[in-house]
Amino acid sequence: MLSQPPLWFILVAFLAALGPLVFIHELGHYLVARWFGVGAESFSIGFGREIAGWTDKRGTRWKVGWLPLGGYVKFIGDMSPVSMPGAVEEVTPEERKHSFHHRPVWQRFLIVLAGPLANFLLAILIFAAFYSSYGKPETPAIVGAVVEGSAAEKAGLRAGDRIVSVAGQGTAYFQDIQGVTSLRPNYEVEIRFQRDGALASTKARLGAEKRADEFGQEFEVGLLGIFPPNITYRRLSPIDAVPAATVATAKVTRMIFDITGQIITGDRSAKELGGPLRMAQIAGQRASLGAFDFFYLLAMFSINLGFINLLPVPMLDGGHLALYTIEAVRRRPVSLQAQEWAFRGGLAFILGLLLFTTLNDLGSFGLWERVGGLIG
Repeated sequence: MLSQPPLWFILVAFLAALGPLVFIHELGHYLVARWFGVGAESFSIGFGREIAGWTDKRGTRWKVGWLPLGGYVKFIGDMSPVSMPGAVEEVTPEERKHSFHHRPVWQRFLIVLAGPLANFLLAILIFAAFYSSYGKPETPAIVGAVVEGSAAEKAGLRAGDRIVSVAGQGTAYFQDIQGVTSLRPNYEVEIRFQRDGALASTKARLGAEKRADEFGQEFEVGLLGIFPPNITYRRLSPIDAVPAATVATAKVTRMIFDITGQIITGDRSAKELGGPLRMAQIAGQRASLGAFDFFYLLAMFSINLGFINLLPVPMLDGGHLALYTIEAVRRRPVSLQAQEWAFRGGLAFILGLLLFTTLNDLGSFGLWERVGGLIG
């Protein structure tokens, strides 16, 4: 088992991971806004008091805030960094030409959507670089061997069977089987497979196993109980790597969606939700293992950031997109009072979630056990 990296290394790795992701996200908003002629008052990485910055020739203030937990682009016409519209009478005729809130709803929709899409694009580029440099895992979804007494044996699977789908998700490669089953410990899943040229299906109750990573942190995975015939990697050309990386990014997004659904339904413990402290710890750990692990984590974090921002929560990009969708259907914007209440509710939700995940993080570090030991 590896030792934990020092605190300074964890902090540096966290900033090295989060800073570029936030910058790419906000740059997506900024570039599409520029394309539509929308002006930006400020472009900030981090919140709170400015610790460094400069103003470009267009009057945009590029700055770094002291709290590195996000960022924002404040466009002309915004009342706040979360794009609440300001009072119409406060916008001069000249500013109106470059005001975000005076743009058609479809342009505002695309400007907001560009942030999460930039995060997905970054993940695609990282995966594509991996596939071009190291190769893409393409082990066939064929059963090489069945573990005695496993879920696969009980379900009647045999060596040579080609797994077509698990739990309704296609499995082109063996890694796809692992991706689906690992998230479903103790689940009953339907398995479609091909044997001697004929399609068949069966159901299996997946097993569960506690595992630990290189740093001793335990997690539970679902097990089908099969081995691949052989491990295969194929190095792709840049032209082939990009579409393959897009598929990989979509699969990771589907995985995050599945985990979120399991937490909502209670099939997975909400204690698995991590916050900034846990993210910092993971960033430090992965960075200590080398560049490959760190950049892979960067891609995963980027997909998570894009996914979270698409949730229909006011203050997040998804909340704005929901309001613009309502505006497009109603052919008039939601009232400022309704928007204000929605953003207040969104702020309360985000602060509550941040508090909850921080408590989870402290619990995963063993703080509550130590406190309990002192009290006892």
